[in-house]
Amino acid sequence: MCIFLINIFMKIVADLHIHSRFARACSPRLTIEEITRWAKIKGVQIIGTGDFTHPLWFKELSNNLEEAEKGLYVLKTQTEIRFILQAEVSLIYSKNGKTRKIHYLVLASNLKFAGEINRELTKAGAKLGSDGRPIIGMTSERLAEIVFGISPDCMIIPAHAWTPWFGIFGSKGGFNSIEECFGKWSNKIYAIETGLSSDPKMNWTVKELDNIALISNSDAHSPEKIMREANVFEFDKLNYKNIIEAIKNKKILYTIEFFPEEGKYHWDGHRDCNVSMSPEKSNKVKGICFKCGRPFVIGVKNRVNALSSRILDEKHKNSIPFKHLIPLNEIIAQAIGVGYNAKSVWSIYHSIVSKIGTEIKVLEDASFKELKTVTEEDIAKTIVNARNGNVEIIPGYDGVFGKIKVIINNKEKQKDLFSV
Repeated sequence: MCIFLINIFMKIVADLHIHSRFARACSPRLTIEEITRWAKIKGVQIIGTGDFTHPLWFKELSNNLEEAEKGLYVLKTQTEIRFILQAEVSLIYSKNGKTRKIHYLVLASNLKFAGEINRELTKAGAKLGSDGRPIIGMTSERLAEIVFGISPDCMIIPAHAWTPWFGIFGSKGGFNSIEECFGKWSNKIYAIETGLSSDPKMNWTVKELDNIALISNSDAHSPEKIMREANVFEFDKLNYKNIIEAIKNKKILYTIEFFPEEGKYHWDGHRDCNVSMSPEKSNKVKGICFKCGRPFVIGVKNRVNALSSRILDEKHKNSIPFKHLIPLNEIIAQAIGVGYNAKSVWSIYHSIVSKIGTEIKVLEDASFKELKTVTEEDIAKTIVNARNGNVEIIPGYDGVFGKIKVIINNKEKQKDLFSV
């Protein structure tokens, strides 16, 4: 008798951190319908709701979503894209003689618990209607006490953990460890977001993070930015608990990452002075700008180096694989020589995606031969080169995104790339 084993695991792309139109500096097009539409275009199966703390957005979520699997919701008019209840909060407080400004991602397992979190934050003085990402005068320990007191299934994840101004490890208002920040609640913090300006390889150098899951999300401020970073899981059954357990146990297939140099806080520098430096050069001048004489904004790479105790590229037993990808519209823009939001770019983008299936399939899986059948050869080559990391980057600094260029004329690196 022959027994055939069938792999019933599903590959799931999850972007657990976005915003709604109620968050400051975010697109008015961030409606539930548009988020759903763009998640489908991108190839994301699980998307954060964004901003459940905002009263008007919470009301929309409550009226328009219904539970599909336990803890996961769908828009009532469709059944494909799952939503996970998610918000971002900005805490500002003083501890150990220093002002702390830290952003946190909060996940809730159902609308009831999300509503209870909102009520408790309001009781504590938070003005949740002021912004989709509310500023709250509360310590990290107090936030943990509220959230985990409502349900141990909720999660608090330090958002963009290394960002200078609002990261848990940021150079401006952060801490040197999770324990220093959360005290007795530190064992309830299972993950951090690496953010656009760092990647897992950089974070592996910090031994304190060996037991912390390194996750990545888009923090999208417009629908088109969904999935610029994301997490890829394998599940045999889809529900909130399985997602949380996968994060806690670091059972993530891989994460999708920016090239960290492209992030807007990678190097040290001054935007106003148009000066940026690598950590090595910045440290030689003691982090002082030679143009204005003021201290640089110390970037993510320098801050990671300061807390690291392991050499770069050295993995550890809990290391989660990752891939550097460039958003498809940016690749197309480079190939045709226009801005990444040009109408011509989006026209080509939608043409390619509609024929291949999703953006993630275009970026990860479509062969050069297949791409040539749906678009111009130069665009197909640029997509393949980006996939293979054939890029040059001028690092970002002090709020200025890095400049990334896909190289398409390096014959040595192109060898055998375009034969399939």
